[in-house]
Parts: sequence; C-alpha cells; structure tokens
Amino acid sequence: MKVGVVLNPIAGGGWLKRHWPDVAASLNKHFGDFELRETQAEGDAERLAIDLAASGFDLVIAAGGDGTASEVADGLLQAFQESGRTTELGLLPCGTGIDFARGLGLPKAVDATLKRIAEAKARAIDAGRICYIDDHGALASRHFINIASLGLSGATDRAVNADKRKGKMSAKTLFLWRTVVEFVRYRFQDVRITVDDGTPVEARVALVAVANGKFFGGGMMIAPDAELTDGQFDIVILRAAGKLRLIWDLRLLYGGRHRNHPAITILRGKKVVVEPLGDVEKNGALVDIDGESPGRIPATFEILPGALTLRY
Repeated sequence: MKVGVVLNPIAGGGWLKRHWPDVAASLNKHFGDFELRETQAEGDAERLAIDLAASGFDLVIAAGGDGTASEVADGLLQAFQESGRTTELGLLPCGTGIDFARGLGLPKAVDATLKRIAEAKARAIDAGRICYIDDHGALASRHFINIASLGLSGATDRAVNADKRKGKMSAKTLFLWRTVVEFVRYRFQDVRITVDDGTPVEARVALVAVANGKFFGGGMMIAPDAELTDGQFDIVILRAAGKLRLIWDLRLLYGGRHRNHPAITILRGKKVVVEPLGDVEKNGALVDIDGESPGRIPATFEILPGALTLRY
C-alpha cells in the first residue's frame, strides 16, 4: 500500500510538528514507508491530496484539524472524478476543531489512531457538495465531509480562526466563548430554505446546519441523529428567539438534547437550497464549511451517497 500523509504543521498549535519524530516512528511501524507533504497555506491540503491521488497512492492520511481533513477529502473526491480511481482517506486528528473525528470515535493517542487505521476495513461514506458565493462575489463550490452551515457558525468560524488564542486553549472553550460573543453581536437574518421538492420554509434564523456528521463547533452535537451512510442530510434550523435564552440553551447542544427545543426544527433531505430574503446584503448569511468560512449564501447543498472511502 502506498501511503501519503498531508500534514498541517500549525494544527493544534503545532503539536504534531513538535512531536513529529514519534509520529513518524508510529507511521513507519503501522504502514512502513510513507511520503510526507506539508501545507503552507489555505488550500494546500486539497492540492497535495489531488497530487498524491494522481500519483497512485492508495491511502492519504490527513494530519490536522477538521479544515485539513475536509480539504484532503475535497482533493480526493476531485481526483476520483478525474480518474475514477479510489484513494482512501485516513484521519490523524489534531487541531482546534476535530469534530468529524469525534463523531467517528477515534482514539486520542496517535499510535492507537494509526493502529486502528492500519487494521480497519475501508468503508464508503457519504460526502456533501456546496455551491456558494465566495468573498469576491464569484460562484464557488467544494466538497465537505462533516457539516456545512450558515449564520452564526460562519461568523464564529471567522472569529475563532482570527483569535490569537487558537491552539493555545481547548477547542471547546474557545468555540463556546467565541460563539457567545458573536451571538451577542449577531443580527438574525431572513432566509428561504427549500429541502428537496418540499414547500419552502421562510424564517428569521440564527443558524442553519446541513449535517452529514453529528458534531461541530468544538464538540456541539448539533445533529444527534445524523449518519454518514444513510444518503441524507439532517438539516437543523435554529430560529430567531430571545438571545439571552438561546445563549443559556447552547449547553443543550453539547449533549444533543435540543431536539424538542421550541426554536429548533430538524428536517431530512438530499438537497438543500438556502436563499436570502429581501435585501441580499443584509441577509446574505456567512457559510461555514467544516470549520472554515469562505463565503456566503445563496447556497445549495447536495448529498453524494457513498462518495468517499474512509478507513476508520
């Protein structure tokens, strides 16, 4: 098996990079020879994954946080579309957000995780594709593996990624603090949500999460019933309500205890279209794609059943 590793050297405050001799020894123990590629800027993981897949690698391990995993998955899916050849994905989670790995129940120890990947049977899981408007006003698209959302989550992503404490404090604490701060500042937005061929839902919202996995935001179980292999999204709509009450109720998200909350609606479907109502500038909510915020709505989300091959 030809194994490549795409390493984000600053993930988790640089933890993997600082402990690289031990990580490399563990990789050698479980996989033998491997090829290392390091990212230097946003988008590098996607490009490196495409290159490794095109070079005939059988397994690419994303070493970093949710953003790195998502970019690598995006690259592998693009490579498959070009060649029809499947390259498997493995995850060595370390970063501010490791919500996708959390949903998989991966061990925290590096050696235990790599041992599990080496011994696991590859499984086909669903992925998502989102089309949105980027920060330059152009139409853009990319794949995601965990959760894509809009509203408060997009604003929180930008605040977390700009926070100088990123990588120096726990992800849960940082995400919760930034979520509360951004929520206080947040202006609810009016959107139209259409799921498959259903009747459009018009609502003033704080958040709309289109979920393939269960967790986001540093450990919030936003979609407790989501499954990676069911061919559908779980769509969680958090409607506008009293801010103080909603901030208090954020605690319910960590245990997935919000299903019956009066401000929350949960739908299921394969395609979701979210459009701003009225003033596009005012209601053009920021999107969040696996922990990154590259643009805003209008956005279309589509499920790709069994599109990604994952070893876990």
